[in-house]
Amino acid sequence: MQVLSRKEIQALRGRGHKLKPVVLVGHEGLTDAVYKAADEALLRHELIKVKLLQNCAEDKDDAAVALSKKLKAVLVQRVGRTTLLWRERPEEKKKKEKTPARASNRPTKKPRTR
Repeated sequence: MQVLSRKEIQALRGRGHKLKPVVLVGHEGLTDAVYKAADEALLRHELIKVKLLQNCAEDKDDAAVALSKKLKAVLVQRVGRTTLLWRERPEEKKKKEKTPARASNRPTKKPRTR
């Protein structure tokens, strides 16, 4: 598993703020189908949100850690029942864009307006 710097995690949290959950975990908990759906979503998007629904019996902290370990992804953030996961795409799946979380692609500061 990859270790990210504090700045990279901050950038990923910023990108993840506007995302909607792409994987929902229901009353059956973390099944093979959930892991498969999350793995496919990580291959496509690199950064995903996973939401544990109210009827899910899994502990939210344990579920977040289990997802990150099984999927070999970085647990960026967990707020309430929502988990933000990141895993770098394999080179052959990457498009022309670079990973925005890297230092070379830091967001520029906007001028302050009053």
